Amino acid sequence: MKKDETSSAKVDGAFNLSPTMFWVAALMLTTANFIAVLNMTIANVSVPHIAGNLGATASQGTWVITAYAIGEAITVPLTGWFAARFGAVKVFVVSMIMFGLFSIVCGLADSLGLLVVARVFQGFSGGPLMPLSQTLLLRLFPKEKAGVAIGMWSMTTLVAPVLGPIVGGYVCDEYSWPWVFFLNSPIVIICGFFAWKILKDFVEPLIKKPIDVTGLTLLIVWIVCLQLVLDEGKDLDWFSSSKIIILSIISFVCFVSFIIWEFYEEHPIVDLKVFRHRGFTISVLTVSLAFGAYFGANVLTPLWLQTLMGYTGTQAGLAACWTGIAGLMVAPFVAKAATTTDARKLVFVGVLWLGLMTFWRGIANTDMAFIDVMLPLFFMGFGLPFFFIPSMGLSLSSVDKNEVDSAAGLLNFVRTLAGAFATSFVSTAWSNKTIENHADLVAITDSDNSIRISMEHSGMSTDLINQTINSMIDKQSVMLATNQVMITLSVVFLFAAFIIWAAPKPIKVPKGISGH
Repeated sequence: MKKDETSSAKVDGAFNLSPTMFWVAALMLTTANFIAVLNMTIANVSVPHIAGNLGATASQGTWVITAYAIGEAITVPLTGWFAARFGAVKVFVVSMIMFGLFSIVCGLADSLGLLVVARVFQGFSGGPLMPLSQTLLLRLFPKEKAGVAIGMWSMTTLVAPVLGPIVGGYVCDEYSWPWVFFLNSPIVIICGFFAWKILKDFVEPLIKKPIDVTGLTLLIVWIVCLQLVLDEGKDLDWFSSSKIIILSIISFVCFVSFIIWEFYEEHPIVDLKVFRHRGFTISVLTVSLAFGAYFGANVLTPLWLQTLMGYTGTQAGLAACWTGIAGLMVAPFVAKAATTTDARKLVFVGVLWLGLMTFWRGIANTDMAFIDVMLPLFFMGFGLPFFFIPSMGLSLSSVDKNEVDSAAGLLNFVRTLAGAFATSFVSTAWSNKTIENHADLVAITDSDNSIRISMEHSGMSTDLINQTINSMIDKQSVMLATNQVMITLSVVFLFAAFIIWAAPKPIKVPKGISGH
């Protein structure tokens, strides 16, 4: 076959690879997504170490998390435009290499300012990895095995946020915080090298669209302002702060302007027209709510275990990792079922199960043993593949073939924002509920002074008695707040479960997913 014939044969989206190279390519793509998602949470437990080492406050240290989120949130929705202009494989490989290089810069940073800048560029590089790993996997696998591709990608997306705090906590405890970033480099650079060697001959028609400068500017401004509001709102008491009010107004105005501009722009930087497909819109809404609730529960779990239950970072991670283990156990079966079963049924069952398990987690107490903490987390994992795998397939099968890259980028963008909203909501609600519960418990605890009298008879001083009673109230306040937030998240899950029925019944073979 002549060279130009080979290229044209691959324009339709099929990779002609040997079985060995096929699975190597699949491993490279899933690993890239895993690393990108892992870095959303791996630095969370590292902030105290980083802040202390670089002479910053803990509040300033949170910019390490925010910087990555901002960079990622900007480039994720631009993935479709990048892929159309430069080619999906090229953008993917360049993003991988740049992610590795900026990870090295993060590890070498000797000031908080340099680290924050490096994290922004790390986020820029990591943003396209999530949607492109998804769409390239769908092109790699035959269309009849699209469920397997989505299953592999989905599980890395769900397991990575759970493992992030475990890996970050262990590395910081046993080594030092720079290794949280250094560990990325060899993995992504090797993956990028092999991905290019294996997939470089893939050819697709490029679309040389002009750069939508206005749309890009509006996108950056509203995302940056929104992220600042979510990150600093709690510390500044939200809308009692003029700074938060101003940032919120700017974000809202730029967001509305961005939506209007992109709908009427001839060459939009983000193709919002994919939302005309009802299946895609409903899938995005369901994923946003369910993933937000799942991410929020993941944020709260290590905080609860380490703050109240006396767990170390490693112990908290070991309890949480059972969610991912259970998910991996059933993912292959769900991937197979997704090819023959109405996706809406699978999503409904999965999200409903997640809601019930989260409700179970909302009746916890301070006397729970490790097994009591682990069991609901373990059973929760069985619902994850039922939710994530078919919802991904339903969303991308609802759009036209030439819109898959843009749709994947938008889906991951909205999911990322849902995680940011959930983090802000959980941290704020948990703190506020703890304060409210403390005030309520103070009013009713030891109202007859029987506990105080008993302690006095045992020889305890007044100060020690006050400290002991206050400590008891503090623990129960936090425990109640944890349960209250979990119950709220369970309601969000249940609401999301019923929304999926608004999507049209999917066809068996997803359109827009090409294969061999």
